Amino acid sequence: MSLSGKHILVGISGGIAAYKIPELIRLLKKAGADVQVVTTKNALEFVTPLTLQTVSGHKVYSDVFAAINEHSTEHISLPDWADLMIIAPATANVLCKMANGIADDALTTTFAAMRKPVVIAPAMNTNMYESPATQKAIHQLAQWQNITMLDAASGELACGTTGKGRMQEIDVLVAAIDYALTPKTLSGKHILITAGPTQEAIDPVRYISNASTGKMGYALVRACLNRGAEVTLVSGPTHLSLKAWQAFCPLHIKNIVSSAEMCEATTTIFPQTDMAILCAAVADFTPRTTADKKIKKQPGTTDMSIQLITTTDIAATLGKNKTPNQTLVGFALETHDELANAERKLQSKNLDMIVLNSLQDAGAGFGVDTNKVTFLYKDGTKKHLPLLSKQEVADAIIDQIY
Repeated sequence: MSLSGKHILVGISGGIAAYKIPELIRLLKKAGADVQVVTTKNALEFVTPLTLQTVSGHKVYSDVFAAINEHSTEHISLPDWADLMIIAPATANVLCKMANGIADDALTTTFAAMRKPVVIAPAMNTNMYESPATQKAIHQLAQWQNITMLDAASGELACGTTGKGRMQEIDVLVAAIDYALTPKTLSGKHILITAGPTQEAIDPVRYISNASTGKMGYALVRACLNRGAEVTLVSGPTHLSLKAWQAFCPLHIKNIVSSAEMCEATTTIFPQTDMAILCAAVADFTPRTTADKKIKKQPGTTDMSIQLITTTDIAATLGKNKTPNQTLVGFALETHDELANAERKLQSKNLDMIVLNSLQDAGAGFGVDTNKVTFLYKDGTKKHLPLLSKQEVADAIIDQIY
């Protein structure tokens, strides 16, 4: 994520989770943002002005009438300066004030003047969080067009109890900021994305697979979610997680193992979607039979054979059933005759676009954070991209489609 040139206003109210916010500020600065801080007076009981000033590089605005304020109307100048405001933690007191238009301190007066994107992260005791007044305030604020309201997390609370009321973790806050700053060009769209490898079982402990990590597919999911789409991800086995986005985005995840499971899932889901992006590295072959017990080495034998059969071609199946209102995007990873093989797949599978990458290109392929791709279209045109991060490639793919 890059926040280069962005102005982020961080609002802190008086909850124990305030101690985590210096780390959020540090990450935002690392991503290239300029950060300023506004607090309630109670917030400074949990984190000091010196700490916040040190990590942000700016003085802290906490008193509407302080003589050291740079402007006499700081609560107006800061919203004018900011591209986005995040309020974390947002206590029950602050939530109820904001929902009802009460502006009686530095934080709430600044919020009242903010017309740009705002991310709100509630944090409090479970009973306070579940109180009718708090829930009403959260519901009201969530309806505002410029607000991204995060749900509270569940877990151990500062009061010693366990329940719902924890502030979402810092990675969720960062993801929500990225989401709130991205124009919602895919609002109303439902997109199917496949990612990761498949595993074709030989016996209960062995399988045939490939080196796909799922990084490209998961980057596509983030790109589509940030632009406002509803996304259904069908994912093979991978260590990756989209938990941060699940806290505030319409993301549905179907975890599968084999190519047959991926085929069943995608053919079931595809008719309800506007677009499918087939990024998974699906096995072309699977064992004809799977042993129900571990295959043991036999004394005196030096080799063994496994009979393979072809798997169902998912791209061709979806391409055959695609309607004129649907878009189908495929991927091709090649080791030779790259363009010829990709063009053949584009036409034979009835794809609207195919993304070609080659294992011959340094920095492209499996297990790395970069990719170098070429876009091929049905009309014969091509577009070559330089080596980019996989997130940049994902954004470029969506730019080409919508």
